[in-house]
Amino acid sequence: MSEKQPTKNTPIKLPLKITVGDLADKFDVPVTELIKIMMNNGIIANVNELVEYDIAAILAEELDLQTELDHKLIDDDKLDIDELTELLQAEQENSKNLKPRPPIITVLGHVDHGKTTLLDTLKKTKIAEKEAGGITQHINSYQVKKGDKLITFIDTPGHEAFHSMRERGASLADIAILVVAADDGVKPQTKEVITFLLEKKIPTVVAINKIDKPGANINRVKQELAEEGLLLEGYGGDIPFNEISAKNNTGLDDLLETILLLADINKLTADYDREALGVVLEAKKDSQKGALANIIIKTGTLKIGQDIVIGNITGRIRKIEDYAGNSISKALPSMPITIYGLPQVPNSNEILKVLDKKLKRHLKLNNPKAEIKDLDSSTIINNINASLVNKYSIILKADTQGSLEAIEQILQTINSKEIVLKIIQKGVGPITEKDIQTAQSGEAIIYGFNVFPTQSASQSAEKTNTNIKTFRIIYELMEDIKEEMSSRLAPEIKRTDLGRLKVLAIFKNMKKSMVVGGKVMNGKTVKGEFLEVLRDKEVVGSGKLAQLQHNKEDVSEVKENFECGLTFEGSTKIEVGDTLLCYKEEEIKRKI
Repeated sequence: MSEKQPTKNTPIKLPLKITVGDLADKFDVPVTELIKIMMNNGIIANVNELVEYDIAAILAEELDLQTELDHKLIDDDKLDIDELTELLQAEQENSKNLKPRPPIITVLGHVDHGKTTLLDTLKKTKIAEKEAGGITQHINSYQVKKGDKLITFIDTPGHEAFHSMRERGASLADIAILVVAADDGVKPQTKEVITFLLEKKIPTVVAINKIDKPGANINRVKQELAEEGLLLEGYGGDIPFNEISAKNNTGLDDLLETILLLADINKLTADYDREALGVVLEAKKDSQKGALANIIIKTGTLKIGQDIVIGNITGRIRKIEDYAGNSISKALPSMPITIYGLPQVPNSNEILKVLDKKLKRHLKLNNPKAEIKDLDSSTIINNINASLVNKYSIILKADTQGSLEAIEQILQTINSKEIVLKIIQKGVGPITEKDIQTAQSGEAIIYGFNVFPTQSASQSAEKTNTNIKTFRIIYELMEDIKEEMSSRLAPEIKRTDLGRLKVLAIFKNMKKSMVVGGKVMNGKTVKGEFLEVLRDKEVVGSGKLAQLQHNKEDVSEVKENFECGLTFEGSTKIEVGDTLLCYKEEEIKRKI
């Protein structure tokens, strides 16, 4: 039993999950009584099973007790996005310290429909010009101000290659802006986004962009959206929309007003007084600053000096920067920030939370060790078979975790049964001397996306003739990989039959060649091409037509109905009456 019995007026602090036995202890009731109450409510569980906070709160009401979520007692295991969502939902329903927070907005849509231009205009910057190729290749986050209210924006790539990055941005958002070009309408990525928004039930505002362009047809856009299940206001549904020109700053104030109105309707709040929980948008390694992570704070306040955990990585917050690069002492809910102080680069989508002493001990005790596996005969055979497969080995380095993820996603779409693409090493940050050493031992080519080799790595690569290829546009990198793989494929051999010759005489019979005479029955015989020996309509051998004569003069070809003499190179012994089929072969390069 607990040392202090709960009272009706004192809320009992509970974690997000708790065992039935521990819950009975918290409630100061026999476990059998609690199980009986649970059964009366249709819940079957034994003493060691976990109970969600929402269920525990209902059981407390049965006992005329009050509960509240205690963030210090949250389960020590690392959270994933779904668990974070559950925790935030429980916080909204039970916390008494909630205050309004800025809405988090994701901007989605097909490539070239003006998503980044919209953000450029809102922020009065030129981000689009900085992105190689004019398309967004990273997740970027910013804050803008409308009156006295802040709005957080997440900009995600529109191209199909960045599917997972878009979904990550959308899953973090309170409201989605779906940008559709008035002159282009609903496109493949638009349809993909609509499916995701409807499935996840994310509040959405449609921004019909480029209304000033020739060929703009707003009614067509509304109709195409309706066909995909997204019904706008005044068009059979309740999805708000705004007609805008992002380039000319037309309608953007109305768009921001719509966003703030939708945010008020959804009552977006957070507990500013608790320890922070955030999500990694992207992460990278800077040669001078170390590992950096771009974070969106979902609830709580993050402060300099706090110990944190992200996945299996622990660190201490040494510095916090806002989206504009300004140093700040603390980060509040909905803020996009960059944190310094991590020993290594975390993965995108991992959860940041403040690390307490209990959790620190838990992580140390549960640090996974390398697993030693026994090798059986089947494993050895599989390893031998794998070594015989034609492989194209690469090392992949990128500027951010999100870029690395997107490149790997596209690589998975490259299908070839004859050559296997193998990433022997990958990472975030510049190309180092260690990468050069790994490339040498693994006979690999190094690919860098928005990163370059260090000076020592460049020198080492030059000495060892290690191939390093760097790119700023992701699709150029992918095309190069496909071309390299294609060059390693055996060419396709195309055969073309040229003509048939009937053997009438044998003039010389040498060890590896013969001189014969005959008549071209159809087509032609051509010097330098291949010969197939047919006897009784069956192929008995093959060779090459090394020399060709007509009327005792060397010629390059002899046509139908003419007689000739030829030198056959090959081990097959030709007989009078055989047919020689002349043909040529062409090597055709194949592509993956």
